[in-house]
Amino acid sequence: MIRLKGHLICMSQAEADVVRAHLPEHIRLSREEPGCLSFNVAQTDDPMIWDVQESFRTRADFDAHQTRTRASLWFDATRHILRDFRVEELRD
Repeated sequence: MIRLKGHLICMSQAEADVVRAHLPEHIRLSREEPGCLSFNVAQTDDPMIWDVQESFRTRADFDAHQTRTRASLWFDATRHILRDFRVEELRD
Protein backbone atom coordinates (compact mmCIF):
# COMPACT_ATOMS: atom_id res chain seq x y z
CA MET A 1 0.00 0.00 0.00
CA ILE A 2 1.12 3.56 -0.73
CA ARG A 3 0.13 6.28 1.70
CA LEU A 4 0.49 10.03 1.28
CA LYS A 5 0.10 12.35 4.28
CA GLY A 6 0.68 16.03 4.61
CA HIS A 7 -0.68 19.50 4.10
CA LEU A 8 -1.78 21.88 1.41
CA ILE A 9 -0.76 25.35 2.63
CA CYS A 10 -2.32 28.52 1.25
CA MET A 11 -0.53 31.85 1.52
CA SER A 12 -3.54 34.05 0.72
CA GLN A 13 -7.31 34.09 0.86
CA ALA A 14 -7.33 33.89 -2.95
CA GLU A 15 -5.42 30.58 -2.81
CA ALA A 16 -7.81 29.24 -0.16
CA ASP A 17 -10.75 30.21 -2.37
CA VAL A 18 -9.22 28.31 -5.30
CA VAL A 19 -8.86 25.19 -3.14
CA ARG A 20 -12.47 25.43 -1.97
CA ALA A 21 -13.73 25.90 -5.53
CA HIS A 22 -11.87 22.94 -7.04
CA LEU A 23 -11.57 20.48 -4.15
CA PRO A 24 -14.96 18.69 -4.35
CA GLU A 25 -14.41 17.55 -7.94
CA HIS A 26 -10.79 16.59 -7.22
CA ILE A 27 -11.90 14.43 -4.29
CA ARG A 28 -14.70 12.83 -6.32
CA LEU A 29 -12.44 11.95 -9.24
CA SER A 30 -9.65 10.67 -6.97
CA ARG A 31 -11.97 8.40 -5.00
CA GLU A 32 -13.25 6.87 -8.25
CA GLU A 33 -9.77 5.83 -9.40
CA PRO A 34 -8.86 2.15 -9.48
CA GLY A 35 -6.85 1.20 -6.41
CA CYS A 36 -7.87 4.22 -4.32
CA LEU A 37 -8.39 2.94 -0.77
CA SER A 38 -8.98 6.35 0.80
CA PHE A 39 -8.74 9.98 -0.20
CA ASN A 40 -9.44 12.72 2.33
CA VAL A 41 -8.69 16.43 2.28
CA ALA A 42 -10.02 18.44 5.20
CA GLN A 43 -9.52 22.01 6.30
CA THR A 44 -7.70 22.25 9.63
CA ASP A 45 -8.40 24.74 12.42
CA ASP A 46 -6.24 27.10 10.39
CA PRO A 47 -8.42 28.17 7.41
CA MET A 48 -5.32 28.37 5.20
CA ILE A 49 -4.19 24.76 5.74
CA TRP A 50 -5.75 21.49 4.58
CA ASP A 51 -4.84 18.06 5.95
CA VAL A 52 -4.32 15.58 3.10
CA GLN A 53 -4.40 11.81 3.57
CA GLU A 54 -4.67 9.31 0.77
CA SER A 55 -3.87 5.66 0.25
CA PHE A 56 -3.65 3.47 -2.82
CA ARG A 57 -3.40 -0.28 -3.13
CA THR A 58 -0.21 -0.36 -5.22
CA ARG A 59 2.59 1.91 -6.43
CA ALA A 60 1.13 1.62 -9.95
CA ASP A 61 -2.28 2.84 -8.68
CA PHE A 62 -0.64 5.78 -6.91
CA ASP A 63 1.45 6.65 -9.96
CA ALA A 64 -1.66 6.58 -12.17
CA HIS A 65 -3.35 8.95 -9.70
CA GLN A 66 -0.39 11.31 -9.86
CA THR A 67 -0.46 11.25 -13.67
CA ARG A 68 -4.19 11.96 -13.79
CA THR A 69 -3.91 14.71 -11.21
CA ARG A 70 -1.14 16.50 -13.10
CA ALA A 71 -3.37 16.65 -16.18
CA SER A 72 -6.43 17.92 -14.25
CA LEU A 73 -8.16 21.25 -13.73
CA TRP A 74 -7.30 20.84 -10.03
CA PHE A 75 -3.59 20.86 -10.73
CA ASP A 76 -3.84 23.74 -13.20
CA ALA A 77 -5.65 25.83 -10.59
CA THR A 78 -3.54 24.85 -7.55
CA ARG A 79 -0.05 24.12 -8.91
CA HIS A 80 1.37 27.24 -7.23
CA ILE A 81 0.01 26.35 -3.78
CA LEU A 82 2.56 24.97 -1.31
CA ARG A 83 2.40 21.23 -0.66
CA ASP A 84 4.15 19.49 2.22
CA PHE A 85 3.62 15.76 1.62
CA ARG A 86 5.29 12.52 2.68
CA VAL A 87 4.81 9.32 0.71
CA GLU A 88 5.30 5.94 2.40
CA GLU A 89 5.22 2.47 0.97
CA LEU A 90 3.75 0.08 3.54
CA ARG A 91 4.42 -3.61 3.30
CA ASP A 92 2.50 -6.43 4.97
